Amino acid sequence: MINVHLFETYGESMKIAPLFNKESFDNENIILESYRGQKVWLAFFRYASCPLCNLRINEMIRRYKELEAEGLKIITVFQSPRTSVEKYVAKQELPFPLICDPQQELYQLYGVKGSYGGLMSLGVVQNLAKASAKGFFPGVPDGPLNTIPADFLINELGEIVTSFHGKDIGDHIPFEEVFKFLKA
Repeated sequence: MINVHLFETYGESMKIAPLFNKESFDNENIILESYRGQKVWLAFFRYASCPLCNLRINEMIRRYKELEAEGLKIITVFQSPRTSVEKYVAKQELPFPLICDPQQELYQLYGVKGSYGGLMSLGVVQNLAKASAKGFFPGVPDGPLNTIPADFLINELGEIVTSFHGKDIGDHIPFEEVFKFLKA
């Protein structure tokens, strides 16, 4: 069953992306307003030791040059503190900014929620197998266990063109939708 609220394209009634100013894992000041004039993918993840999140980060890293060549800027957000991100996610040598948000201020600002129903599904089990094969294993969760990933595609005017809220803990916006956004 498809929930129409999971993936929403705003069309003519686009919403301006809520602005923020946060420090990245690499101590860079990330000011969303400074990205005006560029297309942005704002991706929210769960906790740093989540194998499904690390699998997705790995996929984003592998496709980064292709996405960057199309003019896309990527900003990622984790609900974990710096120490956990350093131990798990940062081992992958990130080519894009990562914001540690253990207080989940950005999650609240963008309406990223949790769901205990999204903890297990056939897709989660399949993705856990893929993550394990890549060497990503579960660790101690930082913050809520039930956070569901969300992705926001923001155009050059700072408008949210696409809002994708996953249906389970391993569900992210398809890369095809990101490339469609880039071609528009």
